Amino acid sequence: MIEQPEAFREKPLHWVGSAKKDLLRFPHKVIDDFGYALGLVQQGGVPPSAKAWKGEGPGVFELIENHRGDTFRLAYTVRFSEAVYVLHCFQKKSPSERRTARTDVETIHRRLAAAREDYEVRYGKKT
Repeated sequence: MIEQPEAFREKPLHWVGSAKKDLLRFPHKVIDDFGYALGLVQQGGVPPSAKAWKGEGPGVFELIENHRGDTFRLAYTVRFSEAVYVLHCFQKKSPSERRTARTDVETIHRRLAAAREDYEVRYGKKT
């Protein structure tokens, strides 16, 4: 087996909680766009639609897609050297509200902690 150089190695993608099930409820175009963006992330790239997620420190990002007047979001982390974790997928409830709903912020916080625990068990190391 030929070992790939680190620069070409695709990081595995792990889903936390109901993130994947939630994503699959989105319109197909949004799923496709998020899927392409996550592929870039797995290759070590940064999608043009990625924004830093405020409140959790470095390495946590969100993708935002607008589709037919609705806004869809996906939060993920690249904080861990060996893997990418998708933390939460959700539809923004009120377009007039600038702030993300507290329940979504809390879900991302909780799932980031769960991702950290999973990473340490799965890969036997800390970030």
